[in-house]
Amino acid sequence: MRNRWLFLVAVALALQALAAAFVAGAEHLPPAPNLASFPTAIGDWQLVREDLLSEGMARTLGADARITSTYLDRRTGLYADLLVAWFQSQRGGDRQPHSPKVCLPATGWAPREAGDLTLGFPSGSITVNRLLMAGNNQQAAVTYWYQTPRRVVAGEWAAKFWLAADALRDQRSDTALVRIFVWTGKGGNTEAMDAAVRFTKSVYPLLRDQLPR
Repeated sequence: MRNRWLFLVAVALALQALAAAFVAGAEHLPPAPNLASFPTAIGDWQLVREDLLSEGMARTLGADARITSTYLDRRTGLYADLLVAWFQSQRGGDRQPHSPKVCLPATGWAPREAGDLTLGFPSGSITVNRLLMAGNNQQAAVTYWYQTPRRVVAGEWAAKFWLAADALRDQRSDTALVRIFVWTGKGGNTEAMDAAVRFTKSVYPLLRDQLPR
């Protein structure tokens, strides 16, 4: 099993390097989406504030377009932080999404549960990550995924594989990291995860229409 895993990792890295070399001089760079026009009301959710990043945090994130906003669920009174970080190009590997599985523990959050979640839409089903996190004397339900022009990907290694395959086919490497963070309230983790799933189901179609295709 270990040898198979190492082989798959080596193949993914080789494909990524090949894709980067292929698009080095001919990558198609799509125009940045106008995420400032993202809706302020999404189903039961209402925008309550824009969460501005410091210059240092914005530089670390490295995104070409982003959403950092907090929404209130009028049904439950729960708050959700929405992060969308869109990258026009991943050529060279200098600017890529940072995995929440790495970033959240680095800021004091530890996973209590982790898995995936498949959601159905008229355009087809998608699979996203689902996490229950604890830290800083709080708990939260989290969903996140990587959204490209062709597909939604949950896993980090799968994202690298499809980056290579799609770069070779389409001569582009743009992607978005989408993360939804719902703070647990009086209803506990189950209520928070249900809210995170509802918000995910509302946000995904909007981004599918707004991000470059």
